[in-house]
Amino acid sequence: MERDEKNLEYFLPSEVVVHNKPEDCWVSYLGRVYNLTDLCKSWKDRPEIKPILLFAGKDISHWFDDSTGDIRHHVDPRTGALVPYCPHGPIPDVGIPEPSSTWRPLDRLPWWLDTKYLIGKLTKNPRPCRIINMLTTKEATIWVCEEETVRKIQERFAFFNSNYADYLWKSDDKILDLDKTLTENGIPDERELFVNCGLPDDFYIPSILCYYKDSVK
Repeated sequence: MERDEKNLEYFLPSEVVVHNKPEDCWVSYLGRVYNLTDLCKSWKDRPEIKPILLFAGKDISHWFDDSTGDIRHHVDPRTGALVPYCPHGPIPDVGIPEPSSTWRPLDRLPWWLDTKYLIGKLTKNPRPCRIINMLTTKEATIWVCEEETVRKIQERFAFFNSNYADYLWKSDDKILDLDKTLTENGIPDERELFVNCGLPDDFYIPSILCYYKDSVK
């Protein structure tokens, strides 16, 4: 069954990489993020799970065909047969790569096509965002996903200030639309422009100014 991806959460690569253990195993591929912890439990102590554990917390898009979403295949130089491409050794659900009397068709979706493991999307552009509390003058620079709305960014900022809802979030004296992204609010990511001009990519980080609502007339 196809899963509705419209409301899936976006993740930073830095959020995926910390889930790198057998008991907490995430991977990303083809722009999506998957929690393979249950798969690791099901295949525990079997050699096929080793490549997944090796790449826990990492991107494994090179295992798959981005046009089909299925595992890549190549011609086996020994047999001339088209077989799954497993550059790091056999993986779960691939089966036997050459003719055998013990071969049986898989009676379920292979794990890489099973949306029960799907938990989100990988951002196409992690970007820094500087947030300044105008009441306390404290500030923090956090990394956010390009696709995230300001409302989601507020949730990320809750680590620094759990009372974020008590503030008006503004940029260039304009109140931000919480249901739009930074770019949609007129705050583009200009790091590439800086680099092309010979400047460091952190030459300027866009700032969001937070005003305590009771102090705004």
